[in-house]
Amino acid sequence: MSVDIAVSARKLRRTFGAFVAVNDVDLEVPRGSIYGFLGPNGAGKTTTMRILCGLLAASSGEATVDGVDVVKDPEAVKSRIGYMSQKFALYNDLTVDENIHFYGDVYLVPRKKLAARREFALEMSGLKGREKSITGTLPVGIKQRLALGCAVLHEPRVLFLDEPTAGVDPLSRRQFWRLIHAMRQDGVTIFVTTHYMDEAENCGMVAFLRAGTLVGLGPPRQLRRDGDRGDMVRLVGVERATLLADPRVRAATPMGAAWHVKLTDPAHADALGAELGVAVERIAPTLEDVFLDACELAGQAEEAS
Repeated sequence: MSVDIAVSARKLRRTFGAFVAVNDVDLEVPRGSIYGFLGPNGAGKTTTMRILCGLLAASSGEATVDGVDVVKDPEAVKSRIGYMSQKFALYNDLTVDENIHFYGDVYLVPRKKLAARREFALEMSGLKGREKSITGTLPVGIKQRLALGCAVLHEPRVLFLDEPTAGVDPLSRRQFWRLIHAMRQDGVTIFVTTHYMDEAENCGMVAFLRAGTLVGLGPPRQLRRDGDRGDMVRLVGVERATLLADPRVRAATPMGAAWHVKLTDPAHADALGAELGVAVERIAPTLEDVFLDACELAGQAEEAS
């Protein structure tokens, strides 16, 4: 059975002079799914998203969103999507109600329909009864929920969220993701960039981006399973310099008070623990471990070429 694709890209490329920001990216986002786009700052996540939203022209390649050719008709895409930018998207000097009505006008929501959509935005942001509050005085988590409500006033079928929970406290992040899941259940396709690996676990599919190039793609569970080669161990009570100086250690990532250590060979685990005088716990890699490994391998391949 064929899958209905809401967002697709083929050989999508964007350059700024000699700098390649997006390097021949291919992707397919099934309708009604949550698709996570992961990568460090400067990886090209926002640039890719802006191209897909019709806000930035591609240098080459193809892309469609909700059946519309982004390259040929970027203006038609804008009416079909919701977009929440990386930076706070509301006007701080306006009231909650004024922001809602402003975005209702931007998205051409009919007046008769806007009344119901206004109630929806107030309800989801927890601002019922605070319509006259100045937006700039609200806590960040509530602002983000209001921004999300404004982004979907026109009930788009595809929603683009660019690091929507950056700087938001853990409780507010959880509440925000509950809203995202509720929208997905209503059939909305959600394309989200994030650098929080725990958030990526909420996605049906995640793509790893490094220096504008895709270096990993798949469901989180599959990526973790494929990345488990038996060479990951957990160590506590060891200095980082000691670990990195050992030729048997390929990488060491701090995880709280412990280290997730990737070995050059799984057979080294017991000897390493014995020499360092610490217990060795063999573990499966987290999604963060898999992501860092994919970026490291891509960097090594780039240096070798």
